[in-house]
Amino acid sequence: MLDQLADLLTDIVEGQREFQARWLPYHQDASLTVDSAALREGAAALQERLQDNYPFFHPMYAGQMLKPPHQAAVLGYLAAMLINPNNHALDGGPATGQIEKELTAELARMYGYAEHLGHLTSSGTIANLEALWVARREHPERAVAFSEQAHYTHSRMCEVLGLRAVEVPSDSQGRMDTEALHQLCLSEDIGTVVATLGTTALGALDPLPRILELGARHGFRVHVDAAYGGFFRLVADDSTDGVDAAAFAAMAQADSIVVDPHKHGLQPYGCGCVLFRDPAVGRHYVHDSPYTYFTSDELHLGEISLECSRAGASAAALWLTLRMLPLHTDTGLGAVLRRCRRAALDWSERIRTSDRVALVLEPSLDIVVFFPDNGPRSASAISARSDALFEETMSDEENPLYLSKLRVKTALLTARYPDIEADAEWTTVLRSVLMKPEHADWVERIHATVEERLGA
Repeated sequence: MLDQLADLLTDIVEGQREFQARWLPYHQDASLTVDSAALREGAAALQERLQDNYPFFHPMYAGQMLKPPHQAAVLGYLAAMLINPNNHALDGGPATGQIEKELTAELARMYGYAEHLGHLTSSGTIANLEALWVARREHPERAVAFSEQAHYTHSRMCEVLGLRAVEVPSDSQGRMDTEALHQLCLSEDIGTVVATLGTTALGALDPLPRILELGARHGFRVHVDAAYGGFFRLVADDSTDGVDAAAFAAMAQADSIVVDPHKHGLQPYGCGCVLFRDPAVGRHYVHDSPYTYFTSDELHLGEISLECSRAGASAAALWLTLRMLPLHTDTGLGAVLRRCRRAALDWSERIRTSDRVALVLEPSLDIVVFFPDNGPRSASAISARSDALFEETMSDEENPLYLSKLRVKTALLTARYPDIEADAEWTTVLRSVLMKPEHADWVERIHATVEERLGA
């Protein structure tokens, strides 16, 4: 990747020179000039500081949701960043503003929206904020409900928006308990339910078809937080290396959807996206800006966004990436996702037949959650072994493996393993996000590393 980037970066700089050459020559103001030697020295110092990082690019990093963006995204971002357009208005980003409209339309089609209103955001957090803000405008006095496994951003954003938040219990698979949701709706005035397709802890898929049925019955809106799992729509076909078709097909009926291209869309942080099925919700965004929106009668993205300044470079990066890796089922981005899914299935099968580790849940996407099972079966003992394995694999200088830890309710474990002693309410387990396609070729080594450490 780095060698290819080095060659292509030269082309990016030449392209910027051609763009600038269209205008009368000018000289950069002296106040902006820095010494080249000093800049090189500063860049070297920065590179030294950046060595203090985990190897997010490497398959033996199988911990948090972190990986480098695709080289196409890097090139697209840099090319636009040298111009630095602002996608708030077509005044500030005519090219990248149009590109963003095309991108959101492409994403909306992927989810089955016949019509849509949407835009990119600076993060999934802001995208979810906008979805809940519209929910409040639609049902100002009604509560928002979400699973106990939902991302904490929903409770936080409800607090920001002054919305009453209600947590719904999850079932033994980490999914929203729809019977509990039904009972909740009989006693509470619920205006919006957040269904998560790909919880960030367990990778669980809330039963969206049933939630939509309850929405029709009880009159609440449905917002789908697919920040992590959204791109798995491409492989939602119930195949051996695909994911649950019904949950993702039902997204077409949801009132709003959030997806993060900076996760499985191979983009740099931060790039989120919010989509609404009914374009009429644009009425909630109506505002006046006395010094923008004048260069075109077309829709300016700032007219349908809570954010003002937004990097046009994010749109350029995603556009170039999807030109190289289109939103196809078996090729392009779909092929990338199938590799990640295969990695999770491969490792879960190895864990299932091991006498040293055990699965917490069967993986629904590419997140594998497990615990060391080579000792006493109690919550406290499992937590201690998980802590030890986490430290040992990461500190091994010759063969490091980077995992992440997760605290789960012990009841989630005892639902699958009744013989586990619940001597603590919470248990620490291990979590691995296999979101790099290269993981499919490294699962054997990853699993062997875990087994060796536990055997030692």
